[in-house]
Amino acid sequence: MSARTDDGLVEATDEGERQPIVTRCSGLADLVGVPLGHSGWIEVDQARIDQFAHATLDDQWIHVDVEQAANGPFGTTIAHGYLTLSLVSRFIFEAFAVDDVQSAVNYGLDRVRFIAPVPSGSRIRGEVTVAQVDARGGGYQVKSHVVVECDRSEGPVAVADVLTRFVPR
Repeated sequence: MSARTDDGLVEATDEGERQPIVTRCSGLADLVGVPLGHSGWIEVDQARIDQFAHATLDDQWIHVDVEQAANGPFGTTIAHGYLTLSLVSRFIFEAFAVDDVQSAVNYGLDRVRFIAPVPSGSRIRGEVTVAQVDARGGGYQVKSHVVVECDRSEGPVAVADVLTRFVPR
């Protein structure tokens, strides 16, 4: 279920995912500076953390050893920073979609900061703002500014400036 905000954007509620703003490549520049709202929540449970540790070969105890982490600095296991970062693409896809593209690829990152830990069992979501759009090689490069929030943290847990290349049909 979604709720429409005062500015007409659609934001996710706890009941489900939001519908993305849909635009064409030629309309991407119109999104610059517009807060696109929050994505839906994604649960970061121990199973997800363990799967990420297995996939990346990063099995540091702070992530995977529940007993040792209970006595550690956070009182529980925490998600890898890169696990949090890997979910940013999902947040962007929930924020906006471009309907006349042949391809959309991750191009890189301009800036990433991991501000606070994401405890196992918490939920995270992203707030996305298109920061910049540039014409590049017959397509468009979009810089999305994503602020990642956690339901068990007062402020953001991560911020990232993500670059995506869109090639129109």
